Amino acid sequence: MPAPTIYYIRHGETSWNAEGRLQGTLDIPLNELGRRQAAHAGDVLAGLFERDRRDKNELVYVASPLGRARSTMDFVRAALGLAAGEYALDDRLREIGYGEWEGSTLAEMQAKDPEFYAKRLTQKWTMSSPGGETYEAVQVRMRDWYDSIKADTVAVAHGGTCRALMVALGHETPQSAADLYIEQGAVYVFGDGSLRKYS
Repeated sequence: MPAPTIYYIRHGETSWNAEGRLQGTLDIPLNELGRRQAAHAGDVLAGLFERDRRDKNELVYVASPLGRARSTMDFVRAALGLAAGEYALDDRLREIGYGEWEGSTLAEMQAKDPEFYAKRLTQKWTMSSPGGETYEAVQVRMRDWYDSIKADTVAVAHGGTCRALMVALGHETPQSAADLYIEQGAVYVFGDGSLRKYS
């Protein structure tokens, strides 16, 4: 049996994204651009379903429990003509936890402890921010989530969890994924051992 296809969407932009602030597990709502990006991702997904003759009702829909992901899912489902709120939440999809760094910019964290900041830059996958989570740990929970999927799935989550999934499935290495930009308003399709982005 072939592995399920995952249509992965990062949540739309928030004011903290625009300011370069680390959100992690904090709940920051979508801004106006973020709402447009979420709706656009829904339109892209609708186009992919039409191209591939997919029935939107036959897929599983799941989101991170954080509000920015849930709001994005509601916009995506609206673009598909599906009811808001009728999807699962999975805590394994929550964003990487940044601990004490949440709410701060990287420049502020560098100024606060330049030695620690410099060390983490060289070990970004295996070293956490103070009180935070490592990408390595996120990779483990994303692999666990992926292994639990039984059907083709639309997932709305975060940039950090997308990077971790890419590494877990062998599309990227920890080194290449650590600073990889995950586009908002795009659909990343994991399927048949390949990864394609549509925007």
